[in-house]
Amino acid sequence: MRPNKNILSYFLIPLFVVCCHMESTAQVKFFVAPDGNDLKPGTKEAPLATLTGARDAVRAYKQTNALRSSIEIIVRAGHYEMTEPLVLLPEDGGTSQFPIIYKAEEGSKPQFSGGKKLSGFKVNDEGIWEAKIPECLYYNWRFDQLYVNGKRAVLARTPNNGFLKIGGVKQNIWTRGTGRVAEKAEQVLSFDEANFLSLQGITDEEIENVRFRAYHKWDFTLRFIDKIDRDSARIYTSGQGMKPWNPLFKGGRIVFENYAVALDEAGEWYLNKAGMLYYIPRIGETPENTEIIAPVLENIISVVGDAKNNKLVENIRFEGLAFSHCHYRMPRTGSEPNQAAALINAAIMLEGAKNISFTDCEISRTGQHALWFGKGCSYSKVEHCYLNDLGGGGIYLGDFAPQKGDEHTHNIRLHNNIIQTGGQEFPSAVGVWIGHSSDNEVSHNDIGNFYYSGVSVGWIWGYAESNAKRNQITHNNIHHIGWALLSDMAAVYTLGKSEGTVISNNVVHHVHAYSYGGWGLYTDEGSSDIVMENNLVYSTKTGGFHQHYGENNIIRNNIFAFAKLYQLQCTRVEEHRSFNFERNIVVFDKGVVLQGAWKKIDIHMDNNLYWNTTGDHYVFNGESFADWQKSGHDVNSIIADPYFKDADKYNFKLRNKRNVKNIGFKPFDYELVGVYGKAGWIEKAKLPAAVTKAFDQEVDQNMKEK
Repeated sequence: MRPNKNILSYFLIPLFVVCCHMESTAQVKFFVAPDGNDLKPGTKEAPLATLTGARDAVRAYKQTNALRSSIEIIVRAGHYEMTEPLVLLPEDGGTSQFPIIYKAEEGSKPQFSGGKKLSGFKVNDEGIWEAKIPECLYYNWRFDQLYVNGKRAVLARTPNNGFLKIGGVKQNIWTRGTGRVAEKAEQVLSFDEANFLSLQGITDEEIENVRFRAYHKWDFTLRFIDKIDRDSARIYTSGQGMKPWNPLFKGGRIVFENYAVALDEAGEWYLNKAGMLYYIPRIGETPENTEIIAPVLENIISVVGDAKNNKLVENIRFEGLAFSHCHYRMPRTGSEPNQAAALINAAIMLEGAKNISFTDCEISRTGQHALWFGKGCSYSKVEHCYLNDLGGGGIYLGDFAPQKGDEHTHNIRLHNNIIQTGGQEFPSAVGVWIGHSSDNEVSHNDIGNFYYSGVSVGWIWGYAESNAKRNQITHNNIHHIGWALLSDMAAVYTLGKSEGTVISNNVVHHVHAYSYGGWGLYTDEGSSDIVMENNLVYSTKTGGFHQHYGENNIIRNNIFAFAKLYQLQCTRVEEHRSFNFERNIVVFDKGVVLQGAWKKIDIHMDNNLYWNTTGDHYVFNGESFADWQKSGHDVNSIIADPYFKDADKYNFKLRNKRNVKNIGFKPFDYELVGVYGKAGWIEKAKLPAAVTKAFDQEVDQNMKEK
């Protein structure tokens, strides 16, 4: 029987259309390998060598082909020494349907380094390694960080541990200017004989490269010195005038670094003006088994769009890639004190970007912050990434000033990340910083081992309009914050009007400041319309909660446990309602319950439970509980055992709900916080025992000194 031509046409035409569609949407792939060459086509057999080469190959492809499928840049395992940042412009993006994907080959973790491996080390008669770095001698290349076998080495410093103490501070203003801070000034730091002795060995030739780190309140000053007066034991330095609210002061702590006689301990390094690098090895290190890397690039990736003119970089994904060795070079003007280290940049900088994602990536061994979604970024995410050993902070969102329209940063999701061990160069940096940015989600992250704050939300001091609104900080584990180094800090810190912001279901613990501060949750200047609920906060210095000043905040259904000095604090008295404090459990074994302006401030405080695990000593701002209740607060609150299973060992599960029911407390499962997934990922989030032990030792020493 002959087939009917019409019937054949009926079947063959759609089949032809399907085949053509499959061909037009076939996956486009470019390959990158350590032994590749950017002059090659980027095929599996002839791979490219760099991310920049891959970007250029994608550009060339898009010029002659319509984007009918996503484009994958598949990166093979190995070490890639980058000689320039990967710069992505609007023409380098994809579409929501067909993104551009930079991804690791399955089962691999390619390592991209912005540094240069150093070699040629010899061991001198004193056991110190030394190598001549020609680029330093002939091209004035300098580096401020050094990494030895994957660990950050210590720039030669005095003292090796602890601090010198400033004997006195005098300021000579050179240019006043119009602001509260002088535009140009000289500071003269004087020392007593004991504290100046270790500086006598600084030679005249190396004075211009000697630096100091002076720690004061919530910040620090990083400067070069201008001269030394050995007869009067004085150090001269110049830059901006000191901030009146946060100056250098008599008795302040200071460290000097970057000079030859300070090189006296294993793990320290020093680079002199003649380009000679010196390093004292740690136990077991030999020139043969040691990799030494000096950072070169100040950015690893720059995503540069223009949101104002609707020229965005869009729809790019990074998956499974590791980036390290990004340099921070201290300018000759030094680094003036700036809260949250907000004036330095990041290894990965984005502006004018939309739908950009980082998944399963790693950023480590940086001189500055890890990643910054700056002005005009939106609808992007960082998930399941490991950020560690950071000179600055982890992830920063938004800008310093409120931006309007398309330049406003919003809707960034930070989820299931490990953000740890930051502030190694800039101790005032934070784990997650949200400036003028809204509608962001910070959830299920592990944020630990920072010297200032874990999460900072808002960037307005007072009640001026802020666009840091509707941010969600939930289910994070925020811990080992402060290290008794800086003051006036917290695990979660807020500023300004923040309508719709919710801080909930977080576990916050081990927070300790140098002097004042060291809170779990801290609503600072102008913090308003924030809800803090279902948080577990324990082992802090001066309180699980503190409000400096703000309006209409709600603090409810939290557990605050075992602060060392005061359990709760409030400071400024204002005419409006400052906050409501309801259905909270406060457990302690030392210190007082309340400290501050509690009887004068406008608050609603009721249906709370208080319990001293070691006795019947309860001090409510200098009064007994009964007298405190007579003021009209906590009328329906109770002193009662919450019946935790083992509060002394930080087990806050309830073995009996009888008493907490009486205040309307609703139990929440605090074990659901932090990162989740495979066992190895969860294990990686645990700080080494040596780190947590060192934290406890710093806390104990600080409490003895206070």
